[in-house]
Amino acid sequence: MRIVFMGTPEFAVPSLEALLRSDEMIAGVVTQPDRPKGRGRTLAASPVKLVCQGEGLSFLQPLKMKDPSFLDALQAWHPDLIAVAAFGRILPKAILEMPPRGCVNVHASLLPKYRGAGPIQWALINGEHETGVTTMLMDEGMDTGAILLQEPVAIQPDETAGSLSTRLAHVGGKLLIDTIRRLKDGTVSPRPQDHAQATMAPLLKKEDGLINWHFSAPEIANRVRGLSPWPGAYTFAKDSRWIIWKASAVQRDASAPADTTRPGAIVEVTKDKILVVTGNGLLAVMELQPANSRRMTVARFLAGHSVSPGLVLGTGSSQSNED
Repeated sequence: MRIVFMGTPEFAVPSLEALLRSDEMIAGVVTQPDRPKGRGRTLAASPVKLVCQGEGLSFLQPLKMKDPSFLDALQAWHPDLIAVAAFGRILPKAILEMPPRGCVNVHASLLPKYRGAGPIQWALINGEHETGVTTMLMDEGMDTGAILLQEPVAIQPDETAGSLSTRLAHVGGKLLIDTIRRLKDGTVSPRPQDHAQATMAPLLKKEDGLINWHFSAPEIANRVRGLSPWPGAYTFAKDSRWIIWKASAVQRDASAPADTTRPGAIVEVTKDKILVVTGNGLLAVMELQPANSRRMTVARFLAGHSVSPGLVLGTGSSQSNED
């Protein structure tokens, strides 16, 4: 079977590598254009493009998915099937209808739950204990196509979006190959999604990382996990921005002073953690990254910074000690 693969970030690489190891023919690859990266904003190739260059695969990087020259080049590859994993662009009808076997997407959730660009992050933010991977036949909706195969994956207690993404990416590669095999054998039947059960997982923005200390300690801990490595859950100590990389919810000591009930207030500083009041319970901060510095343990941070109980974490220069 002649397959065109579409993908861009690291999550897509195991699916492409699984195709390379299979008996299928990769007619070509489509990935997004090089993007500015880092402080120097120099153009950087996507992880999928780097694989293509290393393996000698033909690839296209269209600026617009409806560009006639791109569509002609894609058609010239004569794909029997288009496999998609985290490509990052909506496919127009002209592409969806191009391959006789359709377009198969690898999605990092158990659809219809968590449709959208951030399924891994939102599963963690919402405190889910299980997620998974779905392969589906794509239609013009946002992850609304008929389901082909699914594989559940348990979420580990301390898992971050980064570590979970790596695990799901490898599950996705295996599931994609199994899906293609069963489509060829005629042993899988697409089944419509129950749209009434659908939930959404919209793309996260940098400002979504700002911690609301009125949330409960478990909610904030889950948010820290779900926002790692990007955009990072952050707060402000006066006007200094802290990214919180590792934290856990702990039970509030009933003997804590009554005047330490304000969400965001630091109530205790030990050699390896900073305890912060939340809307319900305490959050133990164990790893953080102060402004213009690297990620570090609290123990290392305290070796060079003075932090005392009574300091209130919040939203920056606009926060007030009286609100």
